[in-house]
Formats: sequence, structure tokens, C-alpha cells
Amino acid sequence: MAEKTDAQSPAPHVADSHDLIRVHGARENNLKDVSVEIPKRRLTVFTGVSGSGKSSLVFDTIAAESRRLINETYSAFVQGFMPTPARPEVDVLDGLTTAIIVDQQRMGADPRSTVGTATDANAMLRILFSRLGEPHIGPPSAYAFNVPSVRASGAITVERGDSKAVKATFTRTGGMCTHCEGRGTVTDLDLTQLFDDSKSLNEGAITVPGYKGGGWNHRLYSESGFYDPDKPIGKFTEQERHDFLHREPTRMKIAGINMTYEGLIPRIRKSMLAKDKEAMQPHIREFVERAVTFTTCPGCDGTRLSEGARSSKIKGISIADACAMEIRDLAEWVGGLSQPSVAPLLTALRQTLDSFTEIGLGYLSLDRPAGTLSGGEAQRVKMVRHLGSSLTDVTYVFDEPTIGLHPHDIQRMNDLLLRLRDKGNTVLVVEHKPETIAIADHVVDLGPGAGAGGGTVCFEGTVENLRSGTTVTGRHLDDRARLKDTVRKPTGTLEIRGASANNLRDVDVDIPLGVMVVVTGVAGSGKSSLVHGSIPAGAGVVSVDQSPVKGSRRSNPATYTGLLDPVRKAFAKANGVKPALFSANSEGACPTCNGAGVVYLDLAVMAGVAAPCEDCEGKRFQPSVLEYRLGGKDISEVLAMPVAEAREFFGAGEARTPAARAVLDRLADVGLGYLTLGQPLTTLSGGERQRLKLAVHMADKGGVYVLDEPTTGLHLADVEQLLGLLDRLVDSGKSVIVIEHHQAVMAHADWIVDLGPGAGHDGGRIVFEGTPADLVAARSTLTGEHLAAYVGA
Repeated sequence: MAEKTDAQSPAPHVADSHDLIRVHGARENNLKDVSVEIPKRRLTVFTGVSGSGKSSLVFDTIAAESRRLINETYSAFVQGFMPTPARPEVDVLDGLTTAIIVDQQRMGADPRSTVGTATDANAMLRILFSRLGEPHIGPPSAYAFNVPSVRASGAITVERGDSKAVKATFTRTGGMCTHCEGRGTVTDLDLTQLFDDSKSLNEGAITVPGYKGGGWNHRLYSESGFYDPDKPIGKFTEQERHDFLHREPTRMKIAGINMTYEGLIPRIRKSMLAKDKEAMQPHIREFVERAVTFTTCPGCDGTRLSEGARSSKIKGISIADACAMEIRDLAEWVGGLSQPSVAPLLTALRQTLDSFTEIGLGYLSLDRPAGTLSGGEAQRVKMVRHLGSSLTDVTYVFDEPTIGLHPHDIQRMNDLLLRLRDKGNTVLVVEHKPETIAIADHVVDLGPGAGAGGGTVCFEGTVENLRSGTTVTGRHLDDRARLKDTVRKPTGTLEIRGASANNLRDVDVDIPLGVMVVVTGVAGSGKSSLVHGSIPAGAGVVSVDQSPVKGSRRSNPATYTGLLDPVRKAFAKANGVKPALFSANSEGACPTCNGAGVVYLDLAVMAGVAAPCEDCEGKRFQPSVLEYRLGGKDISEVLAMPVAEAREFFGAGEARTPAARAVLDRLADVGLGYLTLGQPLTTLSGGERQRLKLAVHMADKGGVYVLDEPTTGLHLADVEQLLGLLDRLVDSGKSVIVIEHHQAVMAHADWIVDLGPGAGHDGGRIVFEGTPADLVAARSTLTGEHLAAYVGA
């Protein structure tokens, strides 16, 4: 036996001294030579007003460099299939560990991507059913709705002495429903939206976008020879109608050019319905929404699975039933299974399902399409994969993990962040909520302002020192909104009767109009189902959510808001030239980069890279266009201005343009004064996108504004400005309905509708209607308790 001595412990090993991530001279985006030292194996929260540089430091510098260095550890062959990001603008970056980014990017909109496939839960369930399911139908792939069954037969040659061919049959059993191909829905086309059967083809019978007379799409049908183009479609014979609508692809010559003719319906299915609806051009998306109905697949009843996969059961439950259960109910069912042959699998599956419940997502089901999750839900689903991870000493990077969480659920999220830290990991969190800032071991506050007014470190240290400091965050950390002394009187009511979308239980509610109404409740209680399902955007209703802004990397706030039109006209008028010259997508574009500002280089075996255009130096315009000036500035200098500076520029003097000033005023009103006019829309956060849409819709004539968590991404100091904006909307005669968890917004409301009491099947009911003061006095709901604590009642 080895003897222990009481000798003094040796000096700390040099390997243990690397306990800081050191950043020196960071200059990404608006960062101004930022230097910070971040402790490892601690929870560090980054705060600051929107646009102060938090994401630039955490995501674009620290996490980006960590990922770049990890990519370099792979072989050159593997690196050829990976993106090759440029090194961040920073002088020194020491002490990095592997970074795992858990962001709010929406998950894929592919209809076959579900909560179960995005985590390991579906894979484990398939293995479980392949072992225990009765009757046994095959391997795990037989229960997978994205694996088709395949059967092939042929001959193989076996070389043993004399070669001889051996007949062989290959089969693979998949679980995909053959009718809907694993999508769960089938599409049905309304023929009256495709053509007018009282007209002939030459009279313009086809009403599909892109099939106008004279175009190639139209000539394909009018000159095919299968029918008379001057005959009304309603008088076609049965064969002619089949050829027009359903004919299989046929090679033929039209106007001397070889083309493939096929029926109108399969052609539209391939060209339009095979694409993601969100990626379509607006006029095509509008046509698809009008002409196509999506119905539950009659072959699988929406389960996406083949009959065989649905027939195999464990204790009377099929894999389709298991995936349709709420995850907390599924966890209970799995907990009741005990089979020694699959004991390790059951343990792992239970842990994964319990993680969903811990993280506040127990109300989801595994068959929920991933594309329907909110940004906050998507981030928490990604988090599930890491909670059971065996990795330690890695850096987890979170982007506002409390988004979409009721105050009741924030404590749970805090516990999970601390659990990740206590496993020996470095946790970096970009956050605005005081409840999460309060648990930080270390705080880095950026600012003092946004955009060009930010990009410096205003404070580093503990939460206590932040609270007693003079920074904007420190001053507002203990801000608490007061309940209003008086509330506005409604001018009418919006009646909702029998609402039953998703988990709603035949809800009846009267929403007052002419006031500010807050709809609240725990995550998954049915708020969005009630508001978006019962108050559809349309006549008089302006719905502003956090869905991605439609647009490419060429789009920017100036093009999206329509600001560029009056600006181009002002430049054209001042210089006596055409407005088209001042568009980077038209005549004024730099010919080298086609107005993109960057040149995309295809490196063949390696991932392509984007480099600033050498001719225009990223300015996007031809040199001759930049000679034209308005108020002493060229068009590229105007697009480089922040909104706040552009307001002054277009508000007076030679550049005075009232139409441009009106748009800029609305952008400043919603707290986007720091955005530059030419910043690509693809770089905006979810909260910035929503506020940009709100600025556009403020000019609409709608009477009812529906907002979905407008405080997302807003600093404590900016919430007050948002409340002022909402007040101005109501005072101008609008009705404002806000889905929100922020207590300051609840306290400022005229009327509150609280859903619950829980999430999923425990929610879907109205648990309170009334004024904030009544909710605080009653304290009858979770929201009431948290609001009372917030306002100090």
C-alpha cells in the first residue's frame, strides 16, 4: 500500500494558470479597440443597450475565432467541405476553448424536420420500437418517416475461379408514408385559380404568375398542338383537358426550340410547390396561398408514417402515438417501461425527455414541425442536446436565452445556466433581463450608446459593483415600472368566441379596443394561438411578429422601408439626372460586383469566400455616380449614415426631404436610431427585425396593431421608449394588442388577459381578465404573483 505523507502541497502547476480568455484590440463592426479578460469556468453576462456591440464581441470575435481554429484541426480534405471564415479583427485572443453557440436562429423550415429529429429523441424511440414493438416490422429505419421503403433486384458477379452471376434481391424497409412522402399533409390545387375556363389560351385563360401571353411559359401550351389555342378551355374534350392539365413530360419542338411539355398541374407543383413558401417572391407566395390548400394526408392521418410503422405497438402505444404526446406525458410513459435488454437506452431516453421538461418545453410534442418554433423555443430545443453532454471545459455562448419565457420560467433557465457552469464550462450570455444578470459571476457592460456611440467597455466586474456604478445598465438594473393611476376606457370590444386552435379550450373572450391590451401567460399557455389564430392579419389588423424579414443580402433598412425612393429622387433632382443611377440594383451599380459591394469567389474544392470589391471599395456604386452630391454627401456616404444622423441631414438645409424624414422619424421612434441605412437585413437580430417591421407598419391605416414580444432584444433603458411609442399609437386612436412577458409592459397596460394556468394541455384557458391593479390585488395567477413582486405591492 502506498504511503501518504503530510508534505506541503506543491506549487500550482503552470497548466492551471490558463484561467482567462483574453481579448485585446477587438475591432469587429462598431467595437473600438476593446480589451477584456473573461474568467473561465464562470458565468459571464454581457449587457448594454441594443447595438452597443455585445454580439460583435461575443459572437463575431470570441466564438467566431474559436470555431475558425477548430476547423483548422481537420484535414485539408475535410476543410474543403467547410466554410472558411476570415479571422476576426482583433490583435490578441488568448485562452480560447471549444465554443458551442446556442443562438436564436429559427430551425429549418423543411416539413420533415421536427422537434424529435432535431434532437436525439426520435432516433432513440425508433430503436426502442424496433426492439420491443409488436408485431416486429424491421430495423429502426422501418419507424422513420423520412426513410422510404426500397426494393431492388438484379445480378451480382462473384469472382471465385470461374466468374458467375448470382441473382439477388435487396430491400430496405422504411417508415415513410407513400402518399404524402413523410410530410403529413397533401396539397390540393383550386383549378379556378389556375385558369378561366370561359376563355381560350390566346385570350389569356391561364392566370398563374409568369404565364402571360407571349412568354415562353404561355407559348409552351398555346403552340403545343395538343388542342386549339382559340377554343375556350371549358369546351375541351376529355383528352384535350388531360393533355392540358396532366400530360406526362413530352419532348417536342416549339418555335424551332427543343422543349419539354408537361401538364399545367405537375409543372406548377415542381416549379412552385416544391419550394419553401417563405423564400418565394411576394406575388408568387400570394398566388400559392390563394390557389393551394394543405390538408391532412388521408393515407397516414397526418402521422407521416406507413401503415406498418403505425401497427407496431408497445403496451398499446405506436410510435405515432408516442410522438404526438406532450413530452412530459411521453416521459411518464417511458418511465413505466422496464426491459433489461434495453435498460441503457431507456435511461438515456428518459434523461433527454426530462431535459425538455426541465427547460420549460414539456408542452411540446416530438412531431411538432421545427419551423413552427419561436426563436426562444428553438434556442431551448438546441440546449437540450448539451444538458446531458459529457464535454467539460467548453465555452457555451447564449443569445438572450430568456426570450419568450414567463418570469416563472426564467428561474428554471437560470438553474440550467448554472448547471452548465458547475460542470466546469465557461458560460457567456448576452442578456437584458435583470433576473439573469443577477446570477452572473462576472458582468461586461458595453456602450455607452448604440452603433457609432457604443463599442467600448463601460464596466467589468461583479453585479454588486454594476448596481452601484454609473453606467446606463447599472442605473436601470433596479428600475421597476409603477402601475398606472388611471387606465384608458375602451371604445369597443373585439369578440372572440369558441377559440380552439392548438391547446385552446373553446375560449370566449372580449378584447377591449382603443386601449393597450397585454396577453400574457407561461410559455405554451396558448397566447399566440389565441391572438394570431383568432385575429388574423387583414382588414384593419396590422400583425407585427418576429418572422424573418423577406429580402436578400442586398436588402437593407433603406430599401425595406421605402426610404431609398425619396432619397434617389432628391439626388436626381439636385443633379439633373435619372433616379435609377442612385440604385445599387440598377443603372448606378458597380459593374465589377453588380452593386453587391463584395465579390464572391468560388474556390472549387474549398468553400467560397466573399471579398470587398476592389473597384468600388465596398461602396456598391460606379465612380461616376459618386461624383453627384446632395448636401455635400454622395449616395454611398448617405447609406453609411446611422438613422439618427440621417434624420438631421434630411431634416434641414439643401438636403431637406420631408418624405425621407418621415420614414427616419418612425425608425428612430422604434429605437433603431443606431442602424445604418445600408446595413444588410441578414445581419439584424430578431428584435431589430420586428421593430423595423413596426416602423414600416406605423404608416398603415390599420386600426388594430398586434405585436409579438416587442421588448425582445431591448435594453432596460429602451423599454421606456417603446412604451412611449405604444402610448402614442393608442392616443392616435389605434388599438394595441401585445403578447408579452415583460413586467414593465404588463404594468403599463390598460387591460390584461392572462392564459394558463400551465402550458400545453394544462393551459388553453383564460385565468384572469382585468386591469393590472386588479391582477396584482388578486394574486390569483402565477403572472399576478410575479407582477406584484415586480411592482413591490
